Amino acid sequence: MTVDHEHQHRNEPHRGSLANRLNWLRAGVLGANDGIVSTAGIVVGVAAATADRGAIFTAGVAGLAAGAVSMALGEYVSVSTQRDSEETLLAKERRELAEQPDEEFDELVGLYEAKGLSHETASRVASELTENDAFEAHAEVELGIDPHELTNPWQAAASSAISFTIGALLPLIAILVPTPSWRIPVAFVAVLVALALTGATGATLGGSRPWRPMVRVVIGGAIAMIVTFAIGRLVGTAVV
Repeated sequence: MTVDHEHQHRNEPHRGSLANRLNWLRAGVLGANDGIVSTAGIVVGVAAATADRGAIFTAGVAGLAAGAVSMALGEYVSVSTQRDSEETLLAKERRELAEQPDEEFDELVGLYEAKGLSHETASRVASELTENDAFEAHAEVELGIDPHELTNPWQAAASSAISFTIGALLPLIAILVPTPSWRIPVAFVAVLVALALTGATGATLGGSRPWRPMVRVVIGGAIAMIVTFAIGRLVGTAVV
């Protein structure tokens, strides 16, 4: 292997890192989708009850803020729990390597044999990886964890809040800009188009065909807006 090829190989992104980036991107798309649906439901429901732009704006902003905080908090708690579990497993693996290195080496050989390598090849691979970094080798092969790529709860929380906010802004703007008679139709169409795009994007990132996810998310969003519209109209009429 030439020096240029070696340099290129070192700088290629790891598959684990790429998978993590795709997972974060899919999570961002789902967060935006949640922001679109939940905020659309709120503003359509309020718009069905009143034509007061101030009331619609207040309800929409309140829903956006509450949803973003809720999403961020939920993601932070979830990812923190995952990171705690990863750190516990890594600490246990590090302790086992220090206390029983021979048993751990045999375990690494067995893991490579389970992947289809012969005993000789598995032993050679395990030996070379152990000489280089035994802890990293065991973490990645045995636990499926890259110790240098642990999940970050703060990053997850911020990503979730930002994606939710971006998604929520669309129905809020779509229902505030038009005249009162066009507010709900414009918001309805804008939301369904946005949901179709997020559904297609999420499916593409997941490696599946986009049509079925698009239909599911569009139908779900339409049902949510129809329900909240009906509730808003009934409640608004009852209050008046």
